[in-house]
Amino acid sequence: MEYTENKPEDNGTTVTKFLFLGFSNLPNLQGFLFGMFSIMYVIIFIGNSFIIVIARIDPALQKPMYFFLANFSFLELCYVSVTLPRILYNLWTQDRRICLLACAIQMFFFLILAATECFLLAVMSYDRYVAICNPLHYPLVMNPTKCTQLAVGSWLGGIPVQIGQTCRIFSLHFCHSNRIDHFFCDVPPILKLACGDTSMQELSVYLVAMLFVASPFMLILASYSKIIATILKLPTATGRAKAFSTCSSHLLVVVLFFGSATINYLRPKSIHSAGTDELLSLFYTIVTPMFNPLIYSLRNKDVIAALRRVLLT
Repeated sequence: MEYTENKPEDNGTTVTKFLFLGFSNLPNLQGFLFGMFSIMYVIIFIGNSFIIVIARIDPALQKPMYFFLANFSFLELCYVSVTLPRILYNLWTQDRRICLLACAIQMFFFLILAATECFLLAVMSYDRYVAICNPLHYPLVMNPTKCTQLAVGSWLGGIPVQIGQTCRIFSLHFCHSNRIDHFFCDVPPILKLACGDTSMQELSVYLVAMLFVASPFMLILASYSKIIATILKLPTATGRAKAFSTCSSHLLVVVLFFGSATINYLRPKSIHSAGTDELLSLFYTIVTPMFNPLIYSLRNKDVIAALRRVLLT
């Protein structure tokens, strides 16, 4: 693939197209990677679609917990569809170019959906907090109207800020290079290509990350600290095990998503490396959405029972 490498000092030359370098250092594995990612996409689509369908049709799953789980599964389908089709296109055609506008659109939707995932995970932890710590008030607090409002707020809450974030990043001039050392348009590798001082944009990224990652995570920690304290006060081991089983799946997903995302976005720019960034991004953009249906189904008796009813009908 030929491209024009812009010199750092040539501030009169502005990049109009980017070139993805992700996986290009594995020329003999392009076919294998295409096959592997295709299989993963199918698994993600089938697994999350299954969660959405059974949460919709099974009478036993008409509860707030599964309403939010269906929203989460639909979010995972959208989230992975922002990056994975482009990866498959690059691997199949070996055309790794992307125009500036397409890159900005991909980043915008990626950031919006990432913010939605943070908010939705926090809402799901609040649902478990009310169910376990205030069970008598649960039907009143988590009524259908409240659940809908929380879900809509999670989906729409990050849009205004992420519009501004994307516009600020792509208002920069990119004259150092057109090579994105990544497999999609993520914030850290794009900022590396910008001309001049990017300290204000980096500060903006940190502030937004604190708002959309750290704040929901702190709410989740607060919810689970109260949940654990309540569970430990239950008189029987059976009661404690049953209570913890209702939130253990969600807690595992929280650790997987927030752990990798926090390391990727809250590290100083000076210690970012392309290999580590790609590995972490693969983890929370593709691997986690693939395992989420397994985590929620294999560790949830209600979902397993619903699956049996669907298969035996």
